[in-house]
Amino acid sequence: MGKSINIKVKVWRQAEPKAKGGFETHELKNISTDASFLEMLDVLNEQLIKERKNPVAFDHDCREGICGMCSLYINGHPHGPDQEVTTCQLHMRKFKNGQTITVEPWRSKAFPVIKDLMVDRQAYDKIIQAGGYVSVNTGGVPDANAIPIPKLVADEAMDAASCIGCGACAAACKNGSAMLFVAAKVSQLALLPQGKTEAAKRARSMIAKMDELGFGNCTNTGACAAECPKSVSLTHIARLNREFLSAKFKD
Repeated sequence: MGKSINIKVKVWRQAEPKAKGGFETHELKNISTDASFLEMLDVLNEQLIKERKNPVAFDHDCREGICGMCSLYINGHPHGPDQEVTTCQLHMRKFKNGQTITVEPWRSKAFPVIKDLMVDRQAYDKIIQAGGYVSVNTGGVPDANAIPIPKLVADEAMDAASCIGCGACAAACKNGSAMLFVAAKVSQLALLPQGKTEAAKRARSMIAKMDELGFGNCTNTGACAAECPKSVSLTHIARLNREFLSAKFKD
């Protein structure tokens, strides 16, 4: 059976997008070290409700590390101090008794705060809409082995496809760049035969949309890959650059 710890939670509160925000500090006692970080926030909200105060707004959905909704900046790290996990997979055993835990929303120009810890991540959806798709003919489903793909290529495409679009890469980047996200979405299609049809258009359109939405430039510091909960590789950024230059030459 897990132990219990007492902690202080320094949490960002902001009533609405244009309101001035600030930190509030709350004490929580007897938090199980087996609890997830989001379960700890649930306990905090129950305590606030009992005190007749507004609960903290934060995003979550599957709580299984799949949806990417639990976008929190914890003690200076997207998704917290653990590696290769989302916030919902972070457990309180990673914190010490008596520790103060600072919780903030994503800090990125392209992800404006909606309320408290919730941010608007529609920018990523708009990038996908700009080119993250393939043309397909409707009809019967082809056999899985109809288009042979080498295993190494398939594995690399799956590495790129593992991106859940949580936004940790942009939040970690000092320039607020979305290059790792865009690279993953371009790379997973560029590696496969099905993605060749829109290859040039995809690279041009997605990078143009990224720039339009206010994301910064990539300076290859590697913070994005270091904080990515799915360990998406920096090599995909190199492929994105190649795809973009190839598209420019075709123009």
